[in-house]
Amino acid sequence: MFLDIIKVFTPTAISFFVGIAMTPFLTHYLYKYKMWKKKSGKTAPDGRDTPIFNKLHEKKEVGTPRMGGVIIWVSVLVTVLITWVLSQVWVNDVTKKLDFLSRNQTWLPLFTLVSASVLGLLDDFMQIQESHSKYNGGLSFLKRLVIILLIGLAGGWWFYTKLDIQTIHIPFSGDLFVGWLLIPIFMLVMTALFSSGVIDGLDGLSGGVMAIIFTAYAGIAFFQNQIDLSAFCAVIAGGTLAFLWFNIPPARFYMSETGILGLTTTLTVVAFLTNSVLWLPLIALPLFVTSGSVVIQLLSKKTRRGKKVFLVAPLHHHFEALGWPAYKVVMRYWIITIIAAIIGMTFILLDK
Repeated sequence: MFLDIIKVFTPTAISFFVGIAMTPFLTHYLYKYKMWKKKSGKTAPDGRDTPIFNKLHEKKEVGTPRMGGVIIWVSVLVTVLITWVLSQVWVNDVTKKLDFLSRNQTWLPLFTLVSASVLGLLDDFMQIQESHSKYNGGLSFLKRLVIILLIGLAGGWWFYTKLDIQTIHIPFSGDLFVGWLLIPIFMLVMTALFSSGVIDGLDGLSGGVMAIIFTAYAGIAFFQNQIDLSAFCAVIAGGTLAFLWFNIPPARFYMSETGILGLTTTLTVVAFLTNSVLWLPLIALPLFVTSGSVVIQLLSKKTRRGKKVFLVAPLHHHFEALGWPAYKVVMRYWIITIIAAIIGMTFILLDK
């Protein structure tokens, strides 16, 4: 037990300090090459203008770099390499224990994190270069969705064929055999979490929420005796906290696609590995509520002749439009995430 705790906590600290150490170099690069959007504002998913959002954020999107999420996945990757190299070069019981890279627990989430983050990095770069007509403001939603579906297909196939997982746990009822249907279910969950990336909209919001969620899953995996996965989730939380250190208001940079895309897709993998996917909407409640608010807004405008449910979607911007200071919105989201994660962890423990 003691060595298991060390295995989780030590890499977490390493990832945090790696993230802190790399930030000055990343900041220098981002500001030197002006890696921010050339103009503020955005359009809604239905193609319409968003005047309320643009008024609230007209000065925030220009002058603050994107790509800050690089800190998260690079710090995780570096930590994985450090612990693995130590276990190979300086061989003893402690270094072997610190190595949390394993085929059945961490290969797939690591692959997902890196591949989706690189995709997000490409999208960020294209958005920054949107003044060149060649890029059209980044990858289209359809292109990103197709790539996410392909990543989900690869992940679902790995679960089904390599890990021989063919069931979904039904809370308080046991496991339900789904066979090959696990693959499309996996793709569906990953797509749903992909849509929750809209939570990356206020300084400190996505970083705090994601750090809490992955910390909760580190605890869930630990109690399920998936120690490698627990360490991996904790390392992601450590890297995210390093990002958050510089993202609290006023943000030095934004997480953007290279961060949020990697985190949401990896969260899908972690939920399936811990057999807790149906508990995910509770543990990651703010993600689902936020993406749900966008869906509700779009459906309302289509079915009610343009009438809106919220002043502006996603939900956190609705609270801004009501007059809440951004920091109040962010901190209350953190509190709700903590409470939801605690309740979710409790139910999962009771469900075993």
